[in-house]
Order: sequence, then structure tokens, then C-alpha cells
Amino acid sequence: MELGLGPFSTRASPKEIDMIQVRRIAEHDPLIFEVVVREGKGETRHNVTMSREMCERLTAGKHTPERCLEAAFQFLLDREPKESILGRFDVTAISRYFPEFEREMPRYLSQF
Repeated sequence: MELGLGPFSTRASPKEIDMIQVRRIAEHDPLIFEVVVREGKGETRHNVTMSREMCERLTAGKHTPERCLEAAFQFLLDREPKESILGRFDVTAISRYFPEFEREMPRYLSQF
């Protein structure tokens, strides 16, 4: 399965996404989260890890890890359908597929 890669991926407009729900399920480092993306009648579930250091880098210390993941998922959903997002991954994997990820995060964090 891929992260949502390639020029042929279908893009969901932000209005079509009903909810990105982030729940922290482990406090150690790296943090572990369950992320549920609901869109229309369907939903996907994702197990995501993120180090505290990565969260600090992505948010400049201004946002919670949960908020950071909401923004990261919105970034992904702007580039691929929810079904193309891996079921299990570490946030660092996003930059391998989308080199602009870290550069774009401040804009996504400011949208909410």
C-alpha cells in the first residue's frame, strides 16, 4: 500500500471530509495515535507514530501532537484519497513521499 502517491491520485476537497479524529493511545516516545478519517458514508483508520521531537519541529512548539496530526492528515487528503493513506506509518514517512510536507505544515496548522 502506498501513502497516496503519484500524479493520478484522486483529491478530496476539504469540504468533502467530515472529520479527522485523532486519539493518542500511547504516551511514550514515539507517541502512538489512532486517526479516523470520516468522509461521506465511509471511514478509514490509521495507526500513526510520531516522536515528540518531530512534533516540536513541525509545530515550532505551538501546537499539540493531536493538532499536528490533524494538519498532517489534511495535507495528505489534499493529495490523495483517504483509502490511499497507509494504515500504519510514522509521520516521517510523509516527507519521503511528499518533500514539501515540512515546508507546508505551517499553512495547514494555521487553517484551523
